[in-house]
Amino acid sequence: MTTTLPKPRRARAAVAESPVQPDTTGQLSDNDMYDRMVSAILDHRLPPGTKLVEDKLAAAFGVSRTRVRPVLVRLANEQVVTLTPNRGASIAQPTPQEALEVFEARRLLEPRLVELFIANATDADIAALRTCIDDEEAARASGDMRRAIRLSGDFHLHIAQAAGHQTLGRILRELVSRTSLILMTYSPSHAQTREEATACGCREHRALIDAIRLRDAREAPRLMLAHLARIESQLEFTPPAAEAPDLARLLGGV
Repeated sequence: MTTTLPKPRRARAAVAESPVQPDTTGQLSDNDMYDRMVSAILDHRLPPGTKLVEDKLAAAFGVSRTRVRPVLVRLANEQVVTLTPNRGASIAQPTPQEALEVFEARRLLEPRLVELFIANATDADIAALRTCIDDEEAARASGDMRRAIRLSGDFHLHIAQAAGHQTLGRILRELVSRTSLILMTYSPSHAQTREEATACGCREHRALIDAIRLRDAREAPRLMLAHLARIESQLEFTPPAAEAPDLARLLGGV
């Protein structure tokens, strides 16, 4: 009797760029996988709309597909990943309304986190903020805007961590991840404008540190609000107008 072997399944499309390298020291925990996914988003290695194929993620993490799914669900609950029935997972593409809501939420949270940071931070915490800004400016000077944006987010997350409020800190981490997607989607298209915006962010961070160093619990929250408002004002929700086609070039040969 002849045995018919099943046909091999066709491989599905791969993730555009794998966010991690396979783990060789032991199996990753769910939190490890989550952190690596968030880091890839903050580093702008996974832009909005990137399809996340479970098989490819599982291979990258060195785990089974069933281990990947809870991580994707967690990211979906934080609105960083979109899960679509019969289509799988992809990096979220924030709408203009969602972008505005994220910045509104940050304006509500971060002034309070700055107040708590001033009350609880050590000199080492403040020095860490200065180092973060130095690294951000160095990244901008070298043209590494991806790293500069990541370090800008790290600046805010360090304030939240040292503030000692775990709940607000956890919420801000989600908001910073979503902010990274927003900046990738709606940042100014002109390179010089993007660089100027990042330079302004460095100066604003330094002014904020000066107020923190003086333990000024009124000025520091005000500067944080102004900083967030300035970032939001730089977003471009309306795509640039398309140039009129050159009819002479397009139709001249007709």
